[in-house]
Amino acid sequence: MASRPDRPLLTVDGILVHEGKVVAILRRNEPFRGMPALPGGFIELGERAEEAVVREVREETGLETRVVRLVGVYSDPARDPRGHVVSIAYEVERVGGALKAGTDAEAVVLLDPFRLPAMAFDHARILEGWRGRWETVP
Repeated sequence: MASRPDRPLLTVDGILVHEGKVVAILRRNEPFRGMPALPGGFIELGERAEEAVVREVREETGLETRVVRLVGVYSDPARDPRGHVVSIAYEVERVGGALKAGTDAEAVVLLDPFRLPAMAFDHARILEGWRGRWETVP
């Protein structure tokens, strides 16, 4: 994003539970280099948001997933220091693959959903909102 666009950009974030922990990456790039983040990224032209989250999770974690449900839309203009970026967060579940750091990830990490560290962007807030609903799912 060399120059700031005159409209918000769209991204997706994937929430995936693996062995009772939330799958996250350590960011390879700025902003927030080295910080944990949900796997995700920009939606490509002509791509559905659900396709984008499956692609981004695969590219960053090595896991094949499918969308379980929409978690929320996060549109605070200050959530991304690069400009106004709106994120659509989905809960996804694993259907294959093996955990390994891929594009944009220094490493894949597993986070305790009840003891979240400081995270990139507003990802801790996204997880806190998701966790409140996740705890009530039978």
